[in-house]
Amino acid sequence: LGVILILISVGYIAIAIYVNSHKKELLATITKELNKNLDGSLVVQSMEPSFLKGFPGVSLTLKNVVIKDKQWNQHQHTLLNAKLFDISVNTSGLLRGTIEIDKITISNASIYLFTDSNGYTNTSIFRKKKNVDTVGQSSSSTEINKFQFKNVEFVFDNQKSNKLFQFAIDRLTGKIDYTGSGWDADVNLNALTKSLAFNTRRGSFIQNKQVDGKFEARYTEKTGVVALKPNDLKIGDDSFVVSATFWTAKDPVEFSINITNDKILWKNASALLAPNIRKRLDRFNLEQPIQVKCNILGNMGRGGDPKIVAAANIRDNKLTTPGGVVDSCSFRGLFTNNYIKGQGNTNTNSVVKLFGFKGSFESIPITVDTALISNFIKPVASGLFKSKFPVAKLNRVLGTDVLNFTDGLADVSLRYKASLVNLMLAKPAVTGYVNITKADLNYVPRNLRFKDTDISLKLIGPDLFINNLRVQSGKSIVYMGGSVKNFMNLYYAAPEKIIFNWGVRSPQLYLGEFLGFLNSRAQANVRKNTRKSNLAASLNEVFDKSKMDIHLRVDQLHYKKFLATKAIAQLFVSETGIKIQRFSVKHAGGSINVSGNLYQSGQSTRFDVNSNIRNANIKSLFYGFDDFGLKALSYRNLTGTLGAKIHMAGRISGAGILAKNSLRGKIGFDLRNGALLDFDPLINVGKFAFPMRDLNNITFDNLHGLLSFNGEKVDISPMKVSSSVLNVDVSGVYSMGNGTNIALDVPLRNPKKDKQIVDAKEKEDKRMNGIVLHLLATDGEDGKIKIKLNRNRDKEG
Repeated sequence: LGVILILISVGYIAIAIYVNSHKKELLATITKELNKNLDGSLVVQSMEPSFLKGFPGVSLTLKNVVIKDKQWNQHQHTLLNAKLFDISVNTSGLLRGTIEIDKITISNASIYLFTDSNGYTNTSIFRKKKNVDTVGQSSSSTEINKFQFKNVEFVFDNQKSNKLFQFAIDRLTGKIDYTGSGWDADVNLNALTKSLAFNTRRGSFIQNKQVDGKFEARYTEKTGVVALKPNDLKIGDDSFVVSATFWTAKDPVEFSINITNDKILWKNASALLAPNIRKRLDRFNLEQPIQVKCNILGNMGRGGDPKIVAAANIRDNKLTTPGGVVDSCSFRGLFTNNYIKGQGNTNTNSVVKLFGFKGSFESIPITVDTALISNFIKPVASGLFKSKFPVAKLNRVLGTDVLNFTDGLADVSLRYKASLVNLMLAKPAVTGYVNITKADLNYVPRNLRFKDTDISLKLIGPDLFINNLRVQSGKSIVYMGGSVKNFMNLYYAAPEKIIFNWGVRSPQLYLGEFLGFLNSRAQANVRKNTRKSNLAASLNEVFDKSKMDIHLRVDQLHYKKFLATKAIAQLFVSETGIKIQRFSVKHAGGSINVSGNLYQSGQSTRFDVNSNIRNANIKSLFYGFDDFGLKALSYRNLTGTLGAKIHMAGRISGAGILAKNSLRGKIGFDLRNGALLDFDPLINVGKFAFPMRDLNNITFDNLHGLLSFNGEKVDISPMKVSSSVLNVDVSGVYSMGNGTNIALDVPLRNPKKDKQIVDAKEKEDKRMNGIVLHLLATDGEDGKIKIKLNRNRDKEG
């Protein structure tokens, strides 16, 4: 054994002496061997033997190794520029005069694989040169068993296909075992990824991330396939299982890369992706780690993005979105940029699918069977949304500045398709229903409270249909149904163009419970720049600006003492007020028809209406309208059947009270078979002027008159009153405050004497015969009307 060791040592020393004494010749031989299959140039500045590195073989250190292709002058990208290039050669081969490379180590180097926009690549230097002189000669190929990179900058720059891969390799080691059908390799890598851009227009994957791990690769020469077995690879702070396949026989080379991580944070996963995907994903977040799988398929030649298919499983997580937070969130997610086959791997052909989505949004349980977001340039979202929850939970979503729910249940099922603007739904097309039952709510801007409210909303495309809406406020019960054409589009774009077409029916309606509509809408206290305030502001704007075309039928209509039946109305409600296109009721045994407008003004409502009263019992009419504000004359003093034409304008307060001095207009009336009962002013005068006549019950067949209202004063046009007790000519001003001045011309002749006269003209001629009292009705000191002699009229007579 000692002799053998001595012989090996002597032999190795002899080889070392030989190598050291033949450096120039060996450098030339090595250069020639390495240049054998190069279509370009390889230059080595110097060579030094390093015997101990490759013992028992010989290790050569080549310094300043530069490899350039033949078109380097045009593109200026050096394929290899290595400060140190260590080669371990087989000793026996060296003694035979041949070079067999066992290991290559490249240190402090840069490798730049370049392809220009025309497809020329500097790696063409490795193509075997065609030379007729070599025909018949044996061609040898150099097999490298081991390789190592230290501090190497590696760049793959393909400008034709817009790909840029760039790594700062701290350490790369590999071992290759050649088989009859190919080779097997074990590779260890530690590098910084500066760029992994499959399409430079989209940016880089795993940019500025450290990569550390092992690869086990196998190459099959017959198929040209390089397969990387699944191995752990640390990328950044997370570990992945990575496998890949490369089809090198295809032109261009195709690849498939599979990446799996069973526990990664959403933000960490997003940070590994290209900017065009990352900027969208970063608008979302999942609090707990998730399971992800990703497959990247592409080629090294043609331009464009690779096909990406990513899947994720989320269980009981917390999802943060631009629209809010979803708690207890679970779903399966899928992303691909090749949704429709044949339309390329593009943003417009990208889609995100969510399956079995469940969660809780603002404590509202939601489920989405399948949701889809397609086209990342002009994104469109679609899906089927379902939920059942206490409707009071909507307060957390909408706020309480517009609608405040306190009770009731909601059942929602909506199939939607909508554009996404800043990842928020815009102009959705929705089909489905929203059913709310037994809800108590307050419409805050008008302080209107409703209880036991049922609502059934149905959405078909852009149109909204409202069925079986039951509203109860106090003793009022209202059933409503209606529709809005193009609601979903106008809701976002032009709420002022929304018109609710309502059919309204009520068995009993108490107007006093809806006096809030007489006031201007209170401004909702909505804070800006919050999701909740945006929803509330949008809803408030719709309520504020939309219009309503209402067709109303009410069995009984109540307001204070007023009671009407069979009310029929057509109203048009807008933000400025109410247009009464038609309103008719049965009241006081007759009918009332009204048309006109109500205008909101501050805390009151101005009205300007026309009305016809037909065959109404004047006693009931005065009672229902609270004597029209008159003090001296009340419903107790009147009987008869009234017909009237009225044009009146004025103001009503938010409490439903007629504003003082606001009335302007005229009333032309016709009272048939009337009677004036127990009217104190006439009774007091009659005690002296007509002591033998019954002034407690004054009847008349027909009375015509015209009253003109101007504030608190009523101008009574000259009017002839022919009654059973006396005849009176009346004219002047009646004031609801101060200023009453009514002239009364009363003949002492008893009308009973003319009762048998049939001729109307003869009766009229005798009407004022005899002595005539000229009286004046004026304000008394006690506030009541006093009647006295009209001395000015006596002088005129």
